[in-house]
Amino acid sequence: MGSDALSASHAKKTVAPVTRIAVDCMGGDFGIPVTIPASLEFAQLNSNVHLLLVGLQTPIEQALVAASGLFPTVGPDRYTIVPATEVVTMSDSVEVALRRKKGSSMRVAAQAVKDGLADACISAGNTGAWMAISRYVIKTMPGIDRPAIAAPLPNQKGGVTTMLDLGANVDCTAEHLLQFAIMGSALAQVQDMSKRPTVGLLNIGEEAIKGNDIVKKAGELLRNSQLNFFGNVEGNDIFKGTVDVVVCDGFVGNSLLKAVEGMSSMLASMIKEEFTRSVFTMASGLLVKSVLNRLRSRVDNRRYNGAALLGLQGVVIKSHGSADAFAFRHALQRAYEAAQSGLIDRIAAAVANMASPSLSTSTETSAQEVI
Repeated sequence: MGSDALSASHAKKTVAPVTRIAVDCMGGDFGIPVTIPASLEFAQLNSNVHLLLVGLQTPIEQALVAASGLFPTVGPDRYTIVPATEVVTMSDSVEVALRRKKGSSMRVAAQAVKDGLADACISAGNTGAWMAISRYVIKTMPGIDRPAIAAPLPNQKGGVTTMLDLGANVDCTAEHLLQFAIMGSALAQVQDMSKRPTVGLLNIGEEAIKGNDIVKKAGELLRNSQLNFFGNVEGNDIFKGTVDVVVCDGFVGNSLLKAVEGMSSMLASMIKEEFTRSVFTMASGLLVKSVLNRLRSRVDNRRYNGAALLGLQGVVIKSHGSADAFAFRHALQRAYEAAQSGLIDRIAAAVANMASPSLSTSTETSAQEVI
């Protein structure tokens, strides 16, 4: 898996405080045409980044040659090509990705983090496969049963609300929700520089008596924890910015996320349709174009691309599969920030501080159970 090239990259860290990011160049709906330009642009904007470009060597080399003139400050000393022999497709099952494609770009990128040769890894590929491979290769932290997918969502206060789980775990116990809250709180500290992020438990009402038995028990655990627990919150609180972190199980979180994405797309389409109905509405649109552009920028989901797979013993980021170069660059930024801020150490410390009989220390669950 290109160990000599990786070792050379690892040695560079002794010379300068370089953050090394392993990029699965083959993943996502578009693969190399998006990942290579986005990675090079990101490296041009961040001089202390070294890229480990993982994937099929010839296509990566061709893409680098094609993009070389666009990013003149990013020479061969800023990246290392790490060959992989296989590609996990969006339709591959977890079993195929985990057991039959051991030379995949996903597997090699995760292994680079496991071996200490990269500070973070990122993929826009198959979410289930990326979660399973990362968990199998990098392993979960002591005290964490299941990794969770966490991502920032924009709120009306101009900041973000960190939400998890967004789809990794469909069935959760109250203890799992407590673990998610601990990890989400650590991530929010990194994102917003907040010393004690507020945590809310997603429910069908604010009252403690609301919700099913698991949510009620999770509320009790959170109230008795050292976290800055706000209480129950409802769906509209996510975008009000009522709390810094919102916790729920993966079924609810993923359903809400997809609903929000669908509504955003619908509203954008409807606004465009209304402003193009006639010459008069088109003229009106020109008058408010600057306002619409600012609004589009504020709610552009590409700016919030990059979900962290929390609970692993390394920084693992999942980009949206349909991400363009702009969105993928923002996901790379999240990987960079997580590595720079020592996110893994923060989570480990938080889990240790919260250690109690309510936190399971089992980490031997098979990778299949994550999905």
